[in-house]
Amino acid sequence: MGYVAAAVVALLSVWLLVRHTQERRWRRRVWVAPAYGHWPEATPPPAAARRYQLALIGDTGAVATTGPDSVLRLLQEWQQAAGEASATVLLGDNVYPTGIPPQSAPGRPDAERRLLTQLQSFESYAGQVIFLSGNHDWNKGRPNGLEYVLRQQQLVHEHLPAAHFLPANGLPGPVTLQLAPGILLVVLNTQWWVQQGQRPSATAGGRPFQDLLQILRANQHQQIIVAGHHPLYSNAIHGGKFTARQHMFPLTTVHKKAYLPLPLIGSLLPVYRKLVGAAEDMAHPRYRHLRRRLLRVLHQFPNLIYAAGHDHNLQYFQRQGSHYLVSGAGSKTAFVQHGGRAAFVHEHKGFFVLEFYQNAEVWLRVLEPGTPPGTDVFRWQLIRPGRAAAPAPAGSQAASEFRGA
Repeated sequence: MGYVAAAVVALLSVWLLVRHTQERRWRRRVWVAPAYGHWPEATPPPAAARRYQLALIGDTGAVATTGPDSVLRLLQEWQQAAGEASATVLLGDNVYPTGIPPQSAPGRPDAERRLLTQLQSFESYAGQVIFLSGNHDWNKGRPNGLEYVLRQQQLVHEHLPAAHFLPANGLPGPVTLQLAPGILLVVLNTQWWVQQGQRPSATAGGRPFQDLLQILRANQHQQIIVAGHHPLYSNAIHGGKFTARQHMFPLTTVHKKAYLPLPLIGSLLPVYRKLVGAAEDMAHPRYRHLRRRLLRVLHQFPNLIYAAGHDHNLQYFQRQGSHYLVSGAGSKTAFVQHGGRAAFVHEHKGFFVLEFYQNAEVWLRVLEPGTPPGTDVFRWQLIRPGRAAAPAPAGSQAASEFRGA
């Protein structure tokens, strides 16, 4: 029996070594699915005038606070060029590691500094700023997380009064924000579904999925972006994808330098997270429930764009006629698996930008620090003329900001 166990360990180790060698060849490289591989030639810049831009950036909670931050600098350059006809959506996990702790907590000065660094970078921005909350903002989902996110909301309003913190007061949403004529942002607090302990009651938050369905039905004449912290498709760790190193050294998922080799036993953690899941993983029952119910609504409406953070990389999926983005590389990067259902993935800091044109085209662009000016990492036409909604008519049901009834 001992020989069999030794043989299994040996075979697994060889397999992990081969896989690790393969991963090193393509990790941190841009990957584009074969169907999209011709994008530079197939997607020339649009001829129509651009009317609005939207930056989608998540997981900015570890930005540099003692010197220039490459992502914030790039975002500021984009904001200056975009001007008033634009908005920036921060997709949650705005403060690592646990949001804004009490005033007396040892980690409060560092946490506040991380948030204020971001808020100060937006002070001269002419466009709109919208903050969402993520699991780290809720004290990593612990029972007292609501207190943490309310403190963050208060600081945002104190230091950047024009910014939106949505949904407010920890409610699940959905809430809407009319960005421009014919462009509607719908925001969900996806952490509400997976949060432990105290949270606003479902009665106080209305009927989230029914409300979302009503909002989408009432606004089919508009181009709609739905934003939440948690992705609905992902080729990264929260979607159950792990590196060979994480199988061999499973403690590195907790600390990058924890190189304690645990072959075979070490695979139990990735397998567990893939099949059962921690609270922040797609496999977890609460997250699975959220994802199933949300996709059931979204799949009824083609040409939607759903944007999330959570996984620390850049991913784009086209599913059921709509578009799903993972833009969680605002301050950290982590492994993302090539292939699968993805159209584009890259393990690199950066963010996505949506560009809306007068002829109803909507384009996706990837912006990353270190890219030569005028060079796109990836771009794709998400919505073509004739398939998108027209600008909202006067008297539309989409108010400036409201919760579905």
